[in-house]
Amino acid sequence: MSLQYRLITDADFEEALQRGFRVRVFQDNHIVDASSIILRFDDNTVVTQSSVSDLSYHNRKNCEFFQLKKK
Repeated sequence: MSLQYRLITDADFEEALQRGFRVRVFQDNHIVDASSIILRFDDNTVVTQSSVSDLSYHNRKNCEFFQLKKK
């Protein structure tokens, strides 16, 4: 089972990006991305990758991001 930590600040996103942590993305209380890594982010958008050809662009204001850590 994984522990989830919410990513809120730029420092949170930067740490997840640098360390390659897996993230879970929710939008409107639904999982839209289950296990991906952050490729880049800015004030409006977070770009994630879950496989070689699967890139997703998430609006930072409309989504919630959680870092996954193994127990």
